[in-house]
Amino acid sequence: MAQQLIKVPPTKNTLLKLKKQVKFLEEGHDLLERKRELLTRLVYERIGEYRRLRETAQQALAEAYQSLAVTHLRLGGRGMYQATLGAQPALTVNILPRRALGVEYPAVTSERIALKPIGLLGTGVGFDTTRNMLADAAVLLARLAEVEIALHRLLDEQRKAQKRVNALKYNIIPRYRRTIHFIQSSLEEEERNTLFQVKLLRQRASA
Repeated sequence: MAQQLIKVPPTKNTLLKLKKQVKFLEEGHDLLERKRELLTRLVYERIGEYRRLRETAQQALAEAYQSLAVTHLRLGGRGMYQATLGAQPALTVNILPRRALGVEYPAVTSERIALKPIGLLGTGVGFDTTRNMLADAAVLLARLAEVEIALHRLLDEQRKAQKRVNALKYNIIPRYRRTIHFIQSSLEEEERNTLFQVKLLRQRASA
């Protein structure tokens, strides 16, 4: 029993302090519980978004690689190499910090750059088509990377919040309440003993 109590002197002043502290802890528990619920909701939303985006990105990437394979067969390795020497970047990528419910993660924004056709160099329109398909897939992959990193960090924060909620609910707050109950009982017992002693003194004085 002693190990389940807070080691403090059983006085009225201590009792008042503990009651204030347990009220503060209960308010903290409620705030953490609300944060945990919001994080859980956000995690489920992100999971749905991640699954949809991953499926779309995988499909776009598969089609782009298929087009790349066909183009490679037509041009050969040397022709592909020569064509890429004149190719310009297909997109720009910017990474900035973003925060949601206290969780920071990188926000990835990508923008397509209008591609200048290289088909005039004898590569054929298939090369330009492949470039566009790969660029479109890269945009999706950049977005997928943001969602995946955010999801992992939100999950980690959700687990931490759940752990803190459980610690407050099942360990810390109950320990405070047991200590408060123990001090109240001790003070009441002390008061009864004092009244009993006063009663005895009065009886002896009147005898």
